[in-house]
Amino acid sequence: MDILINSLYSNKDIFLTKLISNASDGLDKISSLALTDKEILGEGDNTKLEIQIKLDKEKKILSIRDRGVGMIKDLRTIAKSETL
Repeated sequence: MDILINSLYSNKDIFLTKLISNASDGLDKISSLALTDKEILGEGDNTKLEIQIKLDKEKKILSIRDRGVGMIKDLRTIAKSETL
C-alpha cells in the first residue's frame, strides 16, 4: 500500500479521503444491488451499511472497513495493467 500511496498521491490526506470515498461508493453499490437481491446483505449485523474507522495507536494502524462491494484482493495487478 505504501507504494500506491506515495506514487499516486502527493498529499497523504487525499489518500485517506479517497479510501473513505471508495468505502462510501461500495456501500452505495451494494445498497443498489440489494434492491433486486435481498439476500446480498445477509442477516442481522451484516445488514448494517456503515463505514468503520478504527485507530490502533500502539500498532500504528488505521483500519477503514465497510460492507460494500469491496476492492479485489490483488490491487497491484489492476494498477500494473493500467485499468484503474
